[in-house]
Amino acid sequence: MAALALVFNAFVWGVSWFPFRQIEAHGLHPVWTTFLVYAAIAAVIGMLRRSLWHMFAVHPGLVLLGLAAGLTNVGFNWAVTQGDVVRVVLLFYLMPLWSVLLAWVVLGERPTASALARVALALAGVAVVLKTPEVEWPVPSSLPDWLAVAAGFSFAVTNILLRSQRHAPGESRALAMFAGCALVAGTTAIAGTALGAMPAPSWAETGWWGWATVLGTGFVLANICLQYGAARLAGNVTAVIMLSEVLFASVSSVALGAGTMSARIWMGGALIVLAAAWSAFARSPGDADDGRPQLQKESS
Repeated sequence: MAALALVFNAFVWGVSWFPFRQIEAHGLHPVWTTFLVYAAIAAVIGMLRRSLWHMFAVHPGLVLLGLAAGLTNVGFNWAVTQGDVVRVVLLFYLMPLWSVLLAWVVLGERPTASALARVALALAGVAVVLKTPEVEWPVPSSLPDWLAVAAGFSFAVTNILLRSQRHAPGESRALAMFAGCALVAGTTAIAGTALGAMPAPSWAETGWWGWATVLGTGFVLANICLQYGAARLAGNVTAVIMLSEVLFASVSSVALGAGTMSARIWMGGALIVLAAAWSAFARSPGDADDGRPQLQKESS
């Protein structure tokens, strides 16, 4: 049941691009959608469990956790609605690269030979994915590419902050992440609309309400499933199961015409996923699983 719960969580995130695009077709930019969905969830949790708000004073790190989670979700949700879904998801899952670099800079853990090998493997996969006949160098070449890379980096930061805030109650961490997503998305949406980077919401259009409800319900259920599954399985097992998000996103996007799966994408994607799976079972110098952070974007 724990494994199935995690698979459901991965499924929700793997196909979340579809309702986001349906909502956008009704005049609401994905960043505005992210703000409305998470603001509603955070408001409900905050009203039902008002005692959780004082935890931000007890554990100030929850503020940073919320901001990192917000950047993760805004970048990912924006990217999957604007670009090739398969490409975006693969660039997002550069966890081995960011985990090694952040552990080195933040935690002072010098990379081992195997860690450097995982980084090389992930970078090779990225180069294969990005190097198309139209580009001279294998570097991000579009807004969705950069958003996906930035979201993946924020994802890694979120995981490190989750580890540092493990003594805070689980419900307070969830509230911090929901509220952080609402704050970052709301700020980005207002600024983006004011600067002309995204269209103003079509509030008179009501067709997006149903899809937004589906999306919000899915995120809440996915969060419950993640908390259930991650609490009962080892961190490395959780990390590997959550990689099934790549499968769900790839199959659904290709089937519905929102992604492509060429031989190049297959090869590059295999290298990236292999590096992530290897990282999940690897050991850091402190004998802690590299994959211990448990891919907690889904908690947000």
